[in-house]
Amino acid sequence: MEPIYYPIIALVCGFLLDATLGDPKSLPHPVVGFGHLISWFEKRANRGENRILKGAAVTLLLVVGIYTAALFALHAMDTVTPAASAVATAIIVFFCLSALTLRREVRKVFEAVNQSTEKGRWQLSRIVGRDTDSLTPDQIRIAALETLAENLNDGVIAPLFWFAILGAPGMLAYKMVNTLDSMIGYKNERYMLFGRFAARLDDVANYIPARVTAVLMLLVSGKLSKLAVVWKFGKCHTSPNSGYPEAALATILNCRFGGPNFYFGKRVEKPYIGDGDCQPGTYEMIRAFSINRWSEVIMLALVALSQLLIMNCEL
Repeated sequence: MEPIYYPIIALVCGFLLDATLGDPKSLPHPVVGFGHLISWFEKRANRGENRILKGAAVTLLLVVGIYTAALFALHAMDTVTPAASAVATAIIVFFCLSALTLRREVRKVFEAVNQSTEKGRWQLSRIVGRDTDSLTPDQIRIAALETLAENLNDGVIAPLFWFAILGAPGMLAYKMVNTLDSMIGYKNERYMLFGRFAARLDDVANYIPARVTAVLMLLVSGKLSKLAVVWKFGKCHTSPNSGYPEAALATILNCRFGGPNFYFGKRVEKPYIGDGDCQPGTYEMIRAFSINRWSEVIMLALVALSQLLIMNCEL
């Protein structure tokens, strides 16, 4: 096999590793390291005046820094032996994807709420940012499916998209952006100013992938005719991106997502996504898992094909 095809092989291998193993609990995860870096900078920079500027500087430093470091490291490995660079790329892809792990967590929520509402609330609290103390069983299941739809983009489609654009370093840079948004992108007193740039950058990074995610979900479910409906509800979401995957899954399952929720004890008004009346159960969860899997496979094929076309053009 020619070394020029190593990146595609590495991409597929990393994808398959994630699909079969999920996030390895026994190994240090780079996103955990990203979190420590972000926390270190936030504690020292998120004070005094010019917090918007400080937050933007920290965000750019971390995103550009991880991209540059990965780019030079992979180039150095490639200079020594392309096989080493390919192995490193496969590992990066493996760590940057989170398909299987999310499905495992969502399944745990459904299993827990079937046992008791309290268990369901606790299990859900591990994967969402909203308050879960007062949620009903149906709201718990819906929240889990919302998270599944949104994180199909954040955990798989968007990282693959940025791999297609900027390679493995771009994938790592995207995960840094995503981690920054999840840690400091909140609209509360502490992060309103410092995290503003990170939140906007995350919006930009997910703008195209979120819409690609929605289209893929409709495609694999045979409901492309519902694209206009999904776009209508997707635009109503408070997030410029999250609404599209959520609207796609809600439409496919004939459910209604969204609505008001509590965050940090404060009621946040959110529009409803979808107009179905189905109360999701195990069947809807299994169907959602199938939609996710096939969307991921098609995205992998599209990215691999794009890389192959680029390589053939360079030959």
